[in-house]
Amino acid sequence: MATKTDDFAPFPVKDQLPGVEFCVSSSPNWPEGIVLGFQHYIVMLGTTVIIPSILVPLMGGGDVEKAEVINTVLFVSGINTLLQSLFGSRLPVVMGASYAYVIPALYITYSYRFTYYLHPHLRFEETMRAIQGALIIASIIHMIMGFFGLWRILVRFLTPLSAAPLVILTAVGLVAFAFPQLARCIEIGLPALIILIILSQYLPHLFKCKRSICEQFAVLFTIAIVWAYAEILTAAGAYDKRPDNTQLSCRTDRSGLISASPWVRIPYPLQWGRPSFHASDAFAMIAATYVAIVETTGSFIAASRFGSATHIPPSVLSRGIGWQGIGVLLGGLFGTATGSTALVENTGLLGLTKVGSRRVVQIAAGFMIFFSIFGKFGAVLASIPLPIFAALYCVLFAYVASAGLGLLQFCNINSFRTKFILGFSIFIGLSVAQYFTEYLFISGRGPVHTHTSAFNVIMQVIFSSAATVGIMAAFLLDCTHSYGHASVRRDSGRHWWEKFRVYHTDTRTEEFYALPYNLNRFFPSF
Repeated sequence: MATKTDDFAPFPVKDQLPGVEFCVSSSPNWPEGIVLGFQHYIVMLGTTVIIPSILVPLMGGGDVEKAEVINTVLFVSGINTLLQSLFGSRLPVVMGASYAYVIPALYITYSYRFTYYLHPHLRFEETMRAIQGALIIASIIHMIMGFFGLWRILVRFLTPLSAAPLVILTAVGLVAFAFPQLARCIEIGLPALIILIILSQYLPHLFKCKRSICEQFAVLFTIAIVWAYAEILTAAGAYDKRPDNTQLSCRTDRSGLISASPWVRIPYPLQWGRPSFHASDAFAMIAATYVAIVETTGSFIAASRFGSATHIPPSVLSRGIGWQGIGVLLGGLFGTATGSTALVENTGLLGLTKVGSRRVVQIAAGFMIFFSIFGKFGAVLASIPLPIFAALYCVLFAYVASAGLGLLQFCNINSFRTKFILGFSIFIGLSVAQYFTEYLFISGRGPVHTHTSAFNVIMQVIFSSAATVGIMAAFLLDCTHSYGHASVRRDSGRHWWEKFRVYHTDTRTEEFYALPYNLNRFFPSF
């Protein structure tokens, strides 16, 4: 009878995710940590290559400029990751290039004032300087939001119910970079997806060992196998007579990065010249920095779960956002053409490997800085076909979305209020973002087309982000729907996160989020 009763007992609610091999404050041995760190570096290369590959040719740059921008993004990402893990949120997140800044960068790139530059390299430099100036202005707003506690005030009202759509949409909102990109070279992408699932999900259960090598290093094994397969197809001439788009996606020798990258080059501030400042550019970039803050918040919450830490306190989250703003400032000074965010794919890798160690991410930052300086070596890895990365994203984004679903354990999912807020916020986030994105691609401009182009871009940036639209809907509804009703606090799960609203309320907070070198004495969290 006891066994039958246990079969129908609900699973207990867990403040910290169980089953994690290494939590935020613990570390694997050095050899294992180095390999895991290298794996994080490989995973972040996809976004690092995609964004400059979109922007640099439109700005007037060639393969040399593209290689330099990619190395600069890598260098700044390594610094930002170290700063974030040491002094920011203290979570094992990889800070990298953000898609949120692509639309403002394109708005600046297509500005009429750059059409007068006939020489492509000169146009590239002038465009880059304008983007740098906009990033610098946006970073100031970003740092004010974080360090002055404005974001802390807002996230204190977050509940598990309103945070769940945020985390889910932070991952699902990037769906266009997953299977649609995989399908651009299905003969490479699909085998990569199948191999990754087999290695990470099935083999560990076939071999009865506590910690499976296949599970922790599944991404590296998958890339090695499929990349070798792609090399064989390229060498055998399988793509010689295929269309250019297919060759660009499938071939391993079409990126142009290896020949264009220098052997040794250290990125430095203002390498493209003195930044230029324009008000309309700055306003568009400020909208992007707001979106980046929202999406990074979702990644922070997911990383705290996968790192088996307690819920991140609002003061620590705001501190992390402030340091993210410093990362945007560094991007503006060095010339990355984009701002900084916590990469969703690397957050998903924490769940796949069950290793949420802060040290592993810091090792990954070391690889970023090393390969950004010795560019020829880094270019070899950066030439991995993008459909392979898209296959990884299909699994890694799914892990982050599952972290958002896991927050529902704190809520009353039998409440119709909960069902409405959750379902509506996810649906409207996806629906609005899809509408704005499709409208832009079909008509060449956004659905908001007033006489003020900067305002049009601001609306396009904000409403193209599913996570931003979703959290605005969930936050508003959670704060106003049935306000004052006795059951709302418990239905939303607010009572579970109450003890984490103030830094010192829960004794476990210090273990995961305290600053190193006893710096909490000088920079206390509240």
